[in-house]
Amino acid sequence: MEIIKEKKTVKIDPELKEAIKTLAEEESQVIIHLCLNYSSQGRMRIWNSTFLVPHHSGKKSQLVHSENIGIYPNWSPCVIGKNYCTLIFKGLPKDCSIFDLIEEIPEPDGFIIHNIRRNNSDVYHLEFDLDVTCVELKLFAIKPFYLS
Repeated sequence: MEIIKEKKTVKIDPELKEAIKTLAEEESQVIIHLCLNYSSQGRMRIWNSTFLVPHHSGKKSQLVHSENIGIYPNWSPCVIGKNYCTLIFKGLPKDCSIFDLIEEIPEPDGFIIHNIRRNNSDVYHLEFDLDVTCVELKLFAIKPFYLS
């Protein structure tokens, strides 16, 4: 008895394929560790309307969790010098290579960090020098930092 094996091809519905791709992207996370260098004692917070925005599309990755920083309307105290916090976002699309971090708020001086180059781990370390002479944050310099 002869067994004949045929190659079978499976066609997946394009809508289902896109839904699976979207689910996979949502399951991944982007972690941003911040080191905020304050020149004076003050307080800090971030709004839930903070997003990662890929350059190739307008699809925003939402903030899902934060550590060591208040979420609007709550504030966290900060000391003179280094203050560390972590922001966790929904995953970026796989084809994203550059993105912006944007805090969309109805007042001046929200966080805006342009042109963050994506890495393989989706874990980022950013350091800011901030002046807190008033309640609002003033961004002076951005530089990468690494915890040893």
